Amino acid sequence: MPKLKTHRGAAKRFKVTGSGKIRRSKAYKSHILEKKSSKRKRNLRQPTLVDSADAKRMHKLLPYG
Repeated sequence: MPKLKTHRGAAKRFKVTGSGKIRRSKAYKSHILEKKSSKRKRNLRQPTLVDSADAKRMHKLLPYG
């Protein structure tokens, strides 16, 4: 089998945790921040996990995680 290529766009956006789950950052934190509450912006800073429904596709993009 030849080596698999990592999807470079996905590699810049997602990281694989030690247990094999995929971590992502949250959306809606780049602009129009004035009208968003401090609590909402604070919660957007925290990374979260990719949903299990999408995780299988993500593992194909990041074969060597």
